[in-house]
Amino acid sequence: MKKTAKWIRRTHVFRRDEYECSSCGAKTDKPKKVCPGCGLPMKGSKYDPSWVEEVVLMDMILGDD
Repeated sequence: MKKTAKWIRRTHVFRRDEYECSSCGAKTDKPKKVCPGCGLPMKGSKYDPSWVEEVVLMDMILGDD
């Protein structure tokens, strides 16, 4: 069976989304069919809600009560 990987979509508040290879960690601005870092074929993607942590941090810094 041929090894594959997935793109992990990382969404940010004030930056563009980025996609990270689940196998090697290579990052790109768009999902591609083949990872430019490890050369594995990509099969789908997963969503990472990391933007929520960014909003919580901003809320703490601004002291919005």
